[in-house]
Amino acid sequence: MATIDVFHHDVPAESDFGYSQAIRSGELIHVSGQLSLDETGEFRHAGDFAAQLKQTHANMDKVLDHYGATRNQVVSQTLYVVDLRQHAEATAEGNLAYFGDHRPTSTVIGVTELTFPGQVIEISLLVDTKLPA
Repeated sequence: MATIDVFHHDVPAESDFGYSQAIRSGELIHVSGQLSLDETGEFRHAGDFAAQLKQTHANMDKVLDHYGATRNQVVSQTLYVVDLRQHAEATAEGNLAYFGDHRPTSTVIGVTELTFPGQVIEISLLVDTKLPA
C-alpha cells in the first residue's frame, strides 16, 4: 500500500482552504502555488515584485529541502504573474537566477489578480526525484 507524504508550511491558509503545500506521488512531487508568505503565514511585500519573488523562491526551497530534492529535479513550473508585461523582464531574470543552467519546462500566465491584495506572483512546481540532484 502506498503512503501519502505531504508537506505543510503550517500556516493557517492550509487548514482554511484545505490543501497541502506539496504531495509526493511515487517519484513525483506536486507543489502547490508558492507565494510570499512568511513563516507565520502572513502575506508579505504587497506590490513589490522582487521581494515577493525572493520569498516565493525561499518557500519553494523549503518544499524541495523537505523531500531532499533540488532545483535540478524541477521538471515543470507554472508562474502566475499580475501585470505580466510590466514584470516580464524581472520574471525572466528571477527564473534564470533561481535555476542557473537548469531548464525546466515553464508556463507563464498573466492574470488580473491573485489571492492577496498586492500579490503579484505565484509559482507551482512538478518535481521528479528520479532525476539527478
